[in-house]
Parts: sequence; C-alpha cells; structure tokens
Amino acid sequence: MSRIALITSDQDLFEQSGILCRDLGLQDEVDLYFTRLDQAPELARSLQHEDVNVIVARGGLAMLIQEARIKIPVVEVVITGQDLARICIKAKALTGLERPRAAFVAFDNMVTDVGVIAELAKVNITIHRLQKDEEIPPMIDEVAKLNYDVVFGGTRTVKVASERGMKSILLESGSLSIRSALLEARKVAQGRQIEKENAGKFKALVDYSFEGIISIDKEKRILTINPVAAQLLNRSPRECLGQALHVLIDLPEIDECLQTGQEIRGKVMQRENAWICLNVGPIVVERETIGAFLTFQEASRIQEAEATIRTELLVRKFAAKYALSDIVGQSPQIAEARRIAGAIASTDATILVQGESGTGKELFAQGIHALSPRKNGPFVAINCAALPPNLLESELFGYVEGAFTGAIKKGKPGLFEMAHHGTLFLDEISEMDRYGQSRLLRALQERQIMRLGGDKYIPVNVRVIAASNRNLMSLVESGTFRQDLYYRLKVLVLNLPPLRQRTGDIEHLAEEFLQRHKRTYDKRIELTADAYAELARHPWPGNVRELSHFIERLVVTASETSINGEAIRRSIEDREYDQSPRAMPAPALSPALPDEDARVLSALRTHGYNIKDTAAALGVSRPTLYRKLKRLNIRIAKTA
Repeated sequence: MSRIALITSDQDLFEQSGILCRDLGLQDEVDLYFTRLDQAPELARSLQHEDVNVIVARGGLAMLIQEARIKIPVVEVVITGQDLARICIKAKALTGLERPRAAFVAFDNMVTDVGVIAELAKVNITIHRLQKDEEIPPMIDEVAKLNYDVVFGGTRTVKVASERGMKSILLESGSLSIRSALLEARKVAQGRQIEKENAGKFKALVDYSFEGIISIDKEKRILTINPVAAQLLNRSPRECLGQALHVLIDLPEIDECLQTGQEIRGKVMQRENAWICLNVGPIVVERETIGAFLTFQEASRIQEAEATIRTELLVRKFAAKYALSDIVGQSPQIAEARRIAGAIASTDATILVQGESGTGKELFAQGIHALSPRKNGPFVAINCAALPPNLLESELFGYVEGAFTGAIKKGKPGLFEMAHHGTLFLDEISEMDRYGQSRLLRALQERQIMRLGGDKYIPVNVRVIAASNRNLMSLVESGTFRQDLYYRLKVLVLNLPPLRQRTGDIEHLAEEFLQRHKRTYDKRIELTADAYAELARHPWPGNVRELSHFIERLVVTASETSINGEAIRRSIEDREYDQSPRAMPAPALSPALPDEDARVLSALRTHGYNIKDTAAALGVSRPTLYRKLKRLNIRIAKTA
C-alpha cells in the first residue's frame, strides 16, 4: 500500500485534509502530521526510515523540507489565485478601507501571481520575502515600522503579527488545491512503488550475478533467469520463462519462503550428474513478500574457490593466524614481553623485534597485527635471508612487464602493495644487502614504492615490523647495516627473552608440546618429574623451536609410555640423527665472540655439527647458516 505523509503547521489545513482524505478514500494511504514550522525538516527526515513514498506540504514548510535535502519527493499544496483573492477581500472588510496597504510576509513559493490578483482586488500589496523560519520575528518588526494596514502570511507570521498588535490575515488553502495535491501525491507514490519493486528484483540479480539466478512470483512462475542458471538446468532461458518452478527443479521449501519470508541457505542437492549448492530468499516490498529469488552453483566451483582462497591466505601468509593470547608461557619475562607487545600494538609506528632464533618473533608480530587497528587488513611476511638480493627486491617492490627475462606478463605487485592497509613483517632484516636497505628506507620515509622497471610511484599504507636475531648496532658499527635505516626501524623495540631465561617456561612449554604431538601422532606418552627437570637444565640454543622439535622427535621415536630423566639425557646427548657429519678443525677464535656467533657455535656442538638440524634449531635456512659459518671461517665436511 502506498504511503503518503501530509505535514502542516496550520490547524485548518490539518482538519480540511482529514475530511478530504475520507472523501477520496485515502484514509489508509495518508498519514497526517501536525508540527511546528521549525520542526518540520526533522520530522520529514525521520520519515525516510518509515517507508514513506511522498510528502505533501504547503508554503514555507514545503520549502524548508525541500531545502533540507530529504530523500522523499515533496508535493506542494499550491497557493491558488482563489486563495489570494479571498485574503484581499478579507483585508478590505477587516480595515474598512477601499484600497488598504498590505504587507505579504512569505516564502518565495507562496507569492506567485500576487501582483495580478492584488491589482484586480484593488489592494496595495508589498511582498517581504523570507528565506528561513528564523527571519519571521525580525521581519514583522521591520514591517511594523512601515505602518501597513494589514499583514498577510502563514501561521507563524500571523501569530507574531498579532502579538505585535498588528492586524493580520492567515493565508488559507481551499479544498480544491488540497484535493489536487493529494491526488498528485497518490500518483507519485504509486510510481515510486513500482520503482521499488523493480529495484528489489534488479538488486537480487546484481548481488548474485556470479551464480545461477532465478526469480519467481508468488505463484512460483519464473519471471527472470540468467544464462548460468539456464545452463545448469540444461535449458535455454526462453524455455524457462513463464514455467512453473517445480517443472525444472523440485524444491518444496519454496512454499515456506513465499509464505513466511524464511530464507534457505546452503542447501545441497543433486541435479542429474552434478551436485549444486542452493540459496533461496524472499523479494520483499513494503513488508509484503511478492516473490522469491534462487541462486545456485555447482559445488565443485565452491570447492575450487575455497582452495584458491586458502592458497592465497595461507601460502602467501596474508592473514595473521595467531594472537598474543596464543603465546604459551607463564614466566614474568614472557608476560612482560606480551604486555609490551599489547601496548605498542595500538600505535602505527614501525617496530623492531629482537631476539634469538626460535624465540617466536613472527608469532609476536602476528599477535601485534591482530590487536592493531590494521587487524582487518593483510598480514604479509617474508624472510629476507631466504632469497638472493635481486629476487628479494622484486618480491618486496614488484615489477612491471618486461622488467627482466622471465617476468610475468602484465607484471606483478610486490609485498608492499599486497600489504596495503595492513602489516608487512620483515624477518631476518639483518641479512638484507645495502642496496635493498636503501630502497626499504625510501619506502618507509616516503610511504610509496616504485616497481622494478617502472616509472611511477605507488602510494602504500603499510606498517612495517622488522625482526633480527643479530645485534643490529654491531652491524651498523661494522658498516654492513645502514645507520639511518636502523634508527628508522627502531621507533619501538620489543626484546624477546631466550628460553633459558624464562623461569619455569621450559616445563610448561614441554607439557604443551607433548600434548600437541600426542594428538598429532595418536600416542600415549607421559614425562616423569625428573624428565621435566632434565629438560629445564638444558640451555636450548634453538629456544622454543628447538624444544618443540625435540619433543616431537621424542613422541615419534619413544617405545615406552613413560619417559624419565635418564631417557631425556640420552636423547639430548647422543641424538641418532646427528651422527653422520663431522666438523673440520676450525682456527682459534677470539674469546670475545658476539652473542649470535656464540649461539651458532653452541647449536653446532649441540646438534653434532649437523647443518640441517642446526639450521632448524636456530630457525634459519641452510644457506643462511652456511653464510654465518663462512663468516666464522668454519667448514663442515661429511664423512665418506
């Protein structure tokens, strides 16, 4: 049913409109609102949410509503020549003058043809134009100084003039102009109703255009069908139009949707040799269900899309999988690290995370991202030591078509672009070469990048979190790391404690890893109290990562259901998988080794100089470990 709202501040117009609505049979379609002139725009604005199709108003009130840019069309009750002639006659009777002087205080839309009517009626009318409601009192004060015989105007004008002791006449509308406005409003409302129905159907089609789409009326006849739906039903669109839905697809639930508006989502059904996933929703106009739409596609396409999304999100690491609450540990040291991480997450400044390999730098980076204002954006991570310098540059900044041999046609966006409005995590930042450091510094300073081979800058909004397991200040002093980049990264610093300094966490983490790996390998194994004590005595140079790998190997290889301290000690000391390679004698080293180099040597000894397992324990790639050993002048050879 069309809805019309008539708004007025005139009591007489309000009463006349009620009588005319009953006479015209519009009482169910028209709602009458009586309000003050200055409150009319706000009332009209509230009606935008009440399914009102058109507003009827008169004079200045109509003008105020239109100027308020209300998204509902306004039909005006027009001021007719008959209405103007009527107030001129009243003016002569009220003043007793043959040609009275009258001040017409009104808005622009109220003064049409005033001059012609005034001349015929022999009344000298001067128009005083209003732009807004607040101008009425000062305008009346001005008019009072000009000694007019009478004042013409709307409800508030007449009220203010009377309060000033002036003779005044209210401009009233005759029944003919009110009737015309109501009938015009009904036509507009009916037109808008048709538009709403068409818009509802069109929106349904647009929203689901990537799927097969069918719309039906209340009698379940097919009104529209797109080519995808017709193809899935092995019909042409022309054959389907006008057909009853049940001829093409058996769907008993459609009756409930048409009767109650109940949606059906994710219904899986077999159609000949294919499985399809079906959604059904009502088409509702003015709170009445006028039909329904169906969207469906082959289940295999949904599975393919899901696989693609998973690949993009997980393989490319575009989503943070962990929160700070996922970081296991109860020691004061790790609790303080979590507290600091939570405090700096809310800022947008660059963060430098420092800690030994295996302390969970990326885990903290993901937790910071998940707690930051950028949490709904991407989280992109890259290990700077895992790629050679030229490949790292193209990965970070992208490249244009033809930038180098083998470049993808149309080019490729870099990780900075992919992390737009999110977080970019640069692990092992210490391994980036000087040229890459220069480009990174410019990107951080200018917040824009240029693709490899490109000629234009691309703005990026990215928060960078960098991580290093080496002392960057030492690298700055040795000239291998740029000082300006170091201070650019070191806006906020998060230092992660090594596992050996986390009081009580080794036992706690060992228990956590034991339970996790038991579930993975379906094993029933328990550690004794002295086993936990033995684990706590070990320094774990590879930190949490090494402990996790050790527990996993223990679960996989254990033949007993209870493991004691002696078994732990044997497993640490003689590790079966560390026996094959041996180290060549190394030259004497300075006793004052940097902490990171000392940890590398310690990890080598702990893992029997096995490159693969030492790299895993330190959390670095084998090429990175070889570079570290080369710097320390250590060569590893395998036994024959």
